[in-house]
Amino acid sequence: MDDHSPDAVGGQQSGSRRSGGRSARHRVRNAPLAKEIQPVHPGLIGGQYRPLTPSDVSRIEQTIYQLLSEIGLSQAPESGIEYMTRAGATLGDDGRVRFSQSLVEDTLAGAARSLTLHARDPQYDLHLSGSRVHYGTAGAAVHIVDVEGHCYRESHLRDIYDAARIVQQMDNIHFFQRPMVARDIDNPCDLDVNTLYACLKGTSKHVGTSFTEADFLTPSMALLHDIAGGEAAWRARPFVSNSNCFVVPPLRFATESCLVMEAAVRAGMPVLLLSAGQAGATAPASIAGAIAQALAEVLAGLIYVNAMSPGHPTIAGTWPFVSDLRTGAMSGGSGEQGLLTAACAQMLQHFGLPGGAASGMADAKMPDAQSGYEKGSTAVMAGLAGLNMVYEAAGMHASLLGFCLESLVIDNDMLGQCLRCVRGIEVTDEMLDISVFRDVCLDGPGHYLGHSQTLSLMQSEYIYPAVSDRSSPKEWEELGKPILVKQASEKVQAILQNDTKGRFDEDLDAQLRAAHNILLPS
Repeated sequence: MDDHSPDAVGGQQSGSRRSGGRSARHRVRNAPLAKEIQPVHPGLIGGQYRPLTPSDVSRIEQTIYQLLSEIGLSQAPESGIEYMTRAGATLGDDGRVRFSQSLVEDTLAGAARSLTLHARDPQYDLHLSGSRVHYGTAGAAVHIVDVEGHCYRESHLRDIYDAARIVQQMDNIHFFQRPMVARDIDNPCDLDVNTLYACLKGTSKHVGTSFTEADFLTPSMALLHDIAGGEAAWRARPFVSNSNCFVVPPLRFATESCLVMEAAVRAGMPVLLLSAGQAGATAPASIAGAIAQALAEVLAGLIYVNAMSPGHPTIAGTWPFVSDLRTGAMSGGSGEQGLLTAACAQMLQHFGLPGGAASGMADAKMPDAQSGYEKGSTAVMAGLAGLNMVYEAAGMHASLLGFCLESLVIDNDMLGQCLRCVRGIEVTDEMLDISVFRDVCLDGPGHYLGHSQTLSLMQSEYIYPAVSDRSSPKEWEELGKPILVKQASEKVQAILQNDTKGRFDEDLDAQLRAAHNILLPS
């Protein structure tokens, strides 16, 4: 055995080899930790990484004010124009709505600067403020990755449900926004209702989703009221947010989505204002320009929402994406995407807004080496920058076209490492206790194995992967040369086989099926 392996430390703890062998010791160490000693948790405070200098921030801010006051946004619905002009925006002869710097500043003063995204189970509530970091899923992938067949197939409603059930078991995936589209449902109203049902049946964490048309919120809200136990209970703890692409970059309102947004606000649903320009296509090719446009669009949306309902829970969703300018294809796993997302996080903190962006997407088609470096590098940058909501951080492949259940398990390990980086290094008297050095170097064996500090910090200072392999080559051979994707597949199957009832009790599920056109087989 390697004297520096965790097993060697464990052996020192008792002074002799424990009965049951290595596997028994691993089971003990892999048992769930008490929350107070877990090395990572939702809401760790980031912000250590700042890609923009104070001068950069100031120049981008001034460009944002210019975009809003001089260019403005077009194609707002009549209702939106009424709300925004009543708040102080101006409608030009060219049909564009423009916003003064003073209107932006007044809106920021009254907007929600911190908010709680509720979950059906309160232990999963997300508290968004400052630079607290949360990782989760999102997207509208139209394919599911079949790792065994090394191919893609269309995504179905059952896949959304299965993904939610897996996320429920992943400690480092903190929320579940619908990551794919149920291609087996043609009716758009049925699609919205059943997507909600599948998400909520699968997980009790906070759920995000979108709606096709404003009218479709009526049956969806009826479903949510039934689940919550009435409209009052829903409004007290809204556990679903609306992901709303309210703009069509560059600088145009998306009329139908704006009407959905209005309906969601009236229904008491938190709103993610999502600006998803693509640098070099629907946003400037310059990273600084793409940041400025995304912030301008989101601030216009913030004025819109706060004109309707001052202080409404709103997430500023600056989601500019990157193009491979040689081909025009999206490159969500690129270093530029990581920079763009981190800089957006910095600007959102500058304005004091709860915000989210996409990071952790892979251009890779399968959970392979390319997937690993693309996801890890971009997801950790977003976390270190202190982004409140890191969307599409798990499971996503093929530049948002494919979603992989096995990657949820693999990415959970990856996000654990990202969160450990976000947590940083604790420099305290306890951590630098000189008596520890004295015990080892002057009075002890010359190593820290078995020392009380080592044993006390083994779980709280360090994080250990669930499926990733850290064995020596000799142990790896003894274990049958495990393959990461196969390990993840086995984990997925175990979760899906054991979680057969989902998060609804039988009476509630029967009530929902009687009242709504639920298409997921019971």
